Amino acid sequence: MRGFRQRHTVEAAWHWIDSHIAAQEVEAVSLSDVHGRVLAESIVSPIDVPEFDRSAMDGFAVNAAETIGAGDYNPISFRMVGNSWPGSPATVAVGAGEAIRIMTGAPLPSGADAVVPAEYANETGDRVEVTTSVARHKNVGQRGEDVVVGMTLLPTGQVLRPQDVGLLASVGLSHVAVVRRPRVRIVITGNELVVPGAERRPFQIYEANSLILQGLIPRDGGVVESVVRCRDERSQIRDALTTPGADLILISGGSSVGAEDHAPHLVHELGELPIHGLAMRPSSPAGMGKIESACVFLLPGNPVSCLCAYDFFAGRAIRRLGGRASDWPYAAREGTLVTKIASQIGRVDYCRVRIDGDEIEPLALSGASILSSTTRANGFVIVPAMSEGYSPGTRVTARLYGS
Repeated sequence: MRGFRQRHTVEAAWHWIDSHIAAQEVEAVSLSDVHGRVLAESIVSPIDVPEFDRSAMDGFAVNAAETIGAGDYNPISFRMVGNSWPGSPATVAVGAGEAIRIMTGAPLPSGADAVVPAEYANETGDRVEVTTSVARHKNVGQRGEDVVVGMTLLPTGQVLRPQDVGLLASVGLSHVAVVRRPRVRIVITGNELVVPGAERRPFQIYEANSLILQGLIPRDGGVVESVVRCRDERSQIRDALTTPGADLILISGGSSVGAEDHAPHLVHELGELPIHGLAMRPSSPAGMGKIESACVFLLPGNPVSCLCAYDFFAGRAIRRLGGRASDWPYAAREGTLVTKIASQIGRVDYCRVRIDGDEIEPLALSGASILSSTTRANGFVIVPAMSEGYSPGTRVTARLYGS
């Protein structure tokens, strides 16, 4: 065993990711399956919405000028000459002194330019008396008031929300071009690991990292291609690295320089490993490289280190591959530090914190294996490499878990 000759900066690792990883190819997907997907091209409306003037409520279509002066003590009478229903417009036009019964969403008949709401009208036989005046276009949804043909509806790179998909449907689109989601393989290594629920022998531990990663990957727009469990044997790890089908491979465990840490050597032999060992805490044994077209990320086996290395590096890569923004997927919150955070010049620190209103308190336990610290925390603070930490009372920016 030997230590790292040098440790790369976090900025160098980000630069490698950003310069080697870009959005993937495009695929056409049905609207029913595009929620949360990333648009590969901007969408321009092929139609007006609505494509015709329509009633905004149930009532009576009239010529607005003929309602001037109408009120409770001065009702104005109109002769009803037809009906207009959604999808079934009136077959006659509105003439002088005439009205047409109309429902919400129904086409406004020719000759009418306003709608009197039903609560301001009284029907008797083929007559209707209105007790309010209406202005021109009152209670009418005009053609193109929502969308105009040629309007850019959504930009390239938009992560599609339910309302976005609804808008696409409203202009008649059935499929849109989106960035293909990265296929991510999780490789778990370690002779001591046991799947939760399985029989556990003395000195074995239950494996948790695969479950952490399976929750994070979809959040960042990736698809879990498979979960492969390997003993600390070169042949098994080699097979997991060389089997085709993944755009990105995450190896959890065996990422350092110990006698049983085979993954770094295999990535170097099979492809390239330009980044291995980082000036950060935790996650210093993390690394990244490529084997043919697949990007490979070495994630430490300690759960907090695995989570940290994923968020700093692998998650960023997955987001870029899927056409999403590279930056943190966590909301930022500014607050005042309650107790100090100690750090070291030249090293980035990932400090779990508890945020309560405006107060931010670092957790006393900071070991890379203390996974419960991430559940007691509701966020984290990043101390940059050029800082020795923060004193109490300092205003700092935290990132919120779960956002």
